[in-house]
Amino acid sequence: MTEFIQKRVSNVQNDVLSGITVALALVPEAVAFAFVAGVDPLVGLYAAFMVGLITSIFGGRPGMISGATGALAVVMVSLVSEGNAMGAPGENLGLYYLFATVILMGIIQISAGVLKLGKFVRLIPHPVMMGFVNGLAIVIFLSQLGMFKEMVDGKKTWLQGSQLYLMIGLVALTMLIMWGLPKIKLTKKLPEALIAILLVSAIAIFMNFDVATVGSFIRNGGGEGLKGGLPTLQLETFSKVPFSWETIQFIFPYALILAAIGLIESLMTLNLVDDLTDTRGNGNRECVAQGSANIVTGLFGGMGGCAMIGQSIINIKGGGRGRLSGIVAAVMLLMFILFGSAYIEQIPIAALVGVMFMVVIGTFAWSSFRIINKIPRADLFVLILVSSLTVIFDLAIAVIAGVIFSALVFSWENATRIRARKRMREDGTKTYEIWGPLFFGSITTFLEKFDVKNDPDSVEIDFVESRVTDHSAVEAIFNLVEKYEVAGKTIHLKHLSEECKLLLYKSNPKFREVIIEAVDDPRYHLAANPEKFTKGLFEK
Repeated sequence: MTEFIQKRVSNVQNDVLSGITVALALVPEAVAFAFVAGVDPLVGLYAAFMVGLITSIFGGRPGMISGATGALAVVMVSLVSEGNAMGAPGENLGLYYLFATVILMGIIQISAGVLKLGKFVRLIPHPVMMGFVNGLAIVIFLSQLGMFKEMVDGKKTWLQGSQLYLMIGLVALTMLIMWGLPKIKLTKKLPEALIAILLVSAIAIFMNFDVATVGSFIRNGGGEGLKGGLPTLQLETFSKVPFSWETIQFIFPYALILAAIGLIESLMTLNLVDDLTDTRGNGNRECVAQGSANIVTGLFGGMGGCAMIGQSIINIKGGGRGRLSGIVAAVMLLMFILFGSAYIEQIPIAALVGVMFMVVIGTFAWSSFRIINKIPRADLFVLILVSSLTVIFDLAIAVIAGVIFSALVFSWENATRIRARKRMREDGTKTYEIWGPLFFGSITTFLEKFDVKNDPDSVEIDFVESRVTDHSAVEAIFNLVEKYEVAGKTIHLKHLSEECKLLLYKSNPKFREVIIEAVDDPRYHLAANPEKFTKGLFEK
């Protein structure tokens, strides 16, 4: 216990410093995603603060960072625009519909946690996880390319000439510092990302470089700046948005999609952090925490959020392991909004882009290139499919498609594994010994094994190496028994597991006349009569 406490105390410094680094990285991300969603930057910043703070305290994965994310922002665009269209000209009700939707989203996520649906993330195959990681790395990379553009006559165009070269140079310098510091082992006290941001910011400020900063980025997007006050309770939401069936019909589909995307991204990030830290988080607790955070965020004027893989990796690589790192990141973000806006706005965007590029390099599963020729083609296809769909659509669609395809491949492969060995006993009974799982995918192959017309009058089916797993299999067995009985032949089923027999008895009492309670079952005989087998053994 003492060792555990000492370990936690010794990591406080890492948690604090890593939290500060994450807070700096959260600012442009939250602002950018707010612009994507079509809302004020403070709506994104407040969401990053509230979601990050609540999930850090109550979530199921210490060290994981949550906030406003692009995966949710792209869904919110049409919600806000449609909400604006529902009000009078100039009324702009979209923001209030967004708050109401985020509250409903939180309720759905809490329900998922209470119903313990978080465990279903275990059903996600490894190729889907690798595809998710690769796709998300590409999405993060592509999102940072927008920082190499500027507004010209209302349109975004690529930087040109010295501005472009200066931007590339500062990004490269940031990446070089982050790469080189661990090599020279200059210090382990400060995260390399924080040192890189501070050094590059100092160079840009003292050299008076004409580069985009956090402040100019916000103003170019239509915002007034980073400065703001404490979040306030948005009671106007309840007066602006009518509580009616029409409102529920409008916001519920958006809330359901946002809840699904938020939980999938959060739970998969949780799994990734588990792998990086060699620990285990609690998925159901994380669902409840994410839902609670989004309810509070909606009530206090935030755009909602979920786990952020980029910032989570920055935190873990910076030494953040405990809940304190996420709490510090959230509180520091609020301090930036309240008191430090003038300083944070001077940070060059290039420094933050460099940090995110290093996150991309650390996130992408480069091992996927080495295993291309070593894994089944179906798994390779799933990996590429999920990566592509994550980039083209969003995480939820990609993961769901990957899981469905993997399930179909699994079903197909198991459907071909059903086997039947046939032999004749001395008393003239023909025995079919079945191997492999019997389920909806394998029943056709299973039924093809039998020759009802030419079989003798007595037939026995031995399921010693098979399992009856679903209703389709039960129906197939029942139909097979019916065919033999119509042909005037006797059929018995042998060596079914207790679960299989119970399933068959429930489906049709007639099976009690067909199933043999075999005394030579190698799997269940010992459990049924332990005294018979242990008495003589121990006496000897």
